Amino acid sequence: MSHRRKSTVGSPRLSALSAELNDGSVSDSELLAPAAPKLNLREAWDNEFTDEVDPSVAFFYKPRSVFLLILMLAGLVYTALFVLDGDDVVRDVKIGLAAGAVVFLLIGMLQFRDGPFVRPHPAFWRIILALSVIYQMVLVFVLFQSKHTVRELLRAYVDPSLGIPLPEKSYAGSCTLTPETIWDQMDVFVIAHAVGWYAKAIVLRDYWFCWILSIMFEIMEYSLAHQLPNFAECWWDHWILDVLLANWAGIILGMKTCQYLSMKGYSWRGINEIPTYRGKVARTMQQFTPHSWTDFQWEGTKTFKNFFAVIGLLYLVLQTELNAFYLKYLLWLPPSNFINVWRLIYYFFMALPATREAYQFMSDRRCKRLGMHAWMATANILTELLICIKFGRGEFPEPMPLEVKVGWIIFLTLLSLYALVRFGFGKGGPFARSSTDPPRVIPVDGTSNVLDASGHVERPPKPRSSRARKAA
Repeated sequence: MSHRRKSTVGSPRLSALSAELNDGSVSDSELLAPAAPKLNLREAWDNEFTDEVDPSVAFFYKPRSVFLLILMLAGLVYTALFVLDGDDVVRDVKIGLAAGAVVFLLIGMLQFRDGPFVRPHPAFWRIILALSVIYQMVLVFVLFQSKHTVRELLRAYVDPSLGIPLPEKSYAGSCTLTPETIWDQMDVFVIAHAVGWYAKAIVLRDYWFCWILSIMFEIMEYSLAHQLPNFAECWWDHWILDVLLANWAGIILGMKTCQYLSMKGYSWRGINEIPTYRGKVARTMQQFTPHSWTDFQWEGTKTFKNFFAVIGLLYLVLQTELNAFYLKYLLWLPPSNFINVWRLIYYFFMALPATREAYQFMSDRRCKRLGMHAWMATANILTELLICIKFGRGEFPEPMPLEVKVGWIIFLTLLSLYALVRFGFGKGGPFARSSTDPPRVIPVDGTSNVLDASGHVERPPKPRSSRARKAA
């Protein structure tokens, strides 16, 4: 049994005010649903945009700020007074930094705003957001150090096995297409490719988006093989093992999962309303699945805003991938080190709400502000890029090959020309409109404002005074 959520806000004034508050965490169906008026704006927001809580698990959704404050202070007292009783500086620094991070995560869980998701619990996504803030502060600290200092800090405080230059491995040693050479290239990274692209498909929810990313990353490997030796691969490794096998398998499985989540019936029955124990267990497991599902229609060629947003998102995803390889190379982090693994897990959970907020910001004209998850994810990625640029000075003396430079110049030129023709001089572009074209009518809050050829609102002429009429 399924039912639709009821909305409780509907007056034009409150609809306009609530639209200003929309930061990308609300779906279109929730914004457009009919509702009854409320007097208090904050109550209106909570009632319209918050999912109904199952009464049988309402205990887990009630605030426990005082209890958590007491629990936090008790933990600090126990740790500071009864655990740290020695003079081990390294251990004390580790525990102190970890305790500070836990306290900040607790504050974020209690005080940060909810994101677009409510499963398994809104507090989980607030913790992810708080974790992104901690990661950003760590990245800013690393940015103002030297690479030698960071390597030593990682060895002393994180993992004693670090601080050793990584062996350079190239996958382009023997490019003869034989069963032996193919088997020689089969390693754990093939599975990592498939799992990674499964996760990207879950995040992006679009076949074409994933395929373009898959091809573009192989092109990036061709372009940067002169800097990172493990980017040098045989042609069949790029296009057969990676694109057509590992990446394809991950994308197909990810999109099939998206289709299942999009088509399945969602039931919000409470646990107490389910008569059987099997049903109660199934409902408990559903708490770790989406409460609802939104299909992404990126439509990158529809408007210039969509085109720019899709290109920007493509760049950020590619930059996230490249940052992983460059940070690993510059900070001497082996691929199997837990820092690399936890970074990938963090970005997966961060990308889920961040991409949802970015899609809302792109597709909903009433969304005036980018959501905090998307804002912090962008800050994390670009700060990592700054670290790679700074630490990469003097590490890559070999210049970029001429054919790579020419290829990128041609690609960027064609991309710019397409955007200019499609959105500038093409049909429907701003430069294609003549003075005889009819004005555009755009509904705003139940009314219609007429826009002139320059995009400004046309105001009706003011009535002339009686003196002006007599003079005429």
